[in-house]
Amino acid sequence: MIHIGIDPGKSGGLCYIRSGDGEPDDWDTTKMPETETDIGYWFEEVSESLREDGEQVFEKVGSMPVNAARAMLTFGTNYGFLRACLICNKIPFEEVLPLKWQSGLGIVKRKKTETKTQFKNRLKAKAQSLFPHLKINLSNCDGLLIAEFNRRTRERNF
Repeated sequence: MIHIGIDPGKSGGLCYIRSGDGEPDDWDTTKMPETETDIGYWFEEVSESLREDGEQVFEKVGSMPVNAARAMLTFGTNYGFLRACLICNKIPFEEVLPLKWQSGLGIVKRKKTETKTQFKNRLKAKAQSLFPHLKINLSNCDGLLIAEFNRRTRERNF
């Protein structure tokens, strides 16, 4: 089976984990492509496997009061485009809130005293512990964690 995780932010990423007997045996992490065409190519490459292997996980995110209107418009456009890629390629998907996939992997929610950078580095450390053979960065850690949440949920190893 192939399990994808999509972190829809501009600095997010597209990731997949392929597993055979319940254990991951192949991975791909891609920083969010710069153009819609490049995003489309990525989905085109993996869409056949994804259609055959069930639901994928897409991070459901909303606006934050501190985000500027222009940034939110750009983010919303990207989010909608990624949803359209899934729909047009007939890839079934489920949207999950960040707290759901994070708690599903044992990640404690962001503390009030914790900066965003500290929290993101904690997510990165979790991804590094799960995937020590991969080069983990802030662009691919959320997508990988979402894909791993998807794999565990789908394979009932959760």
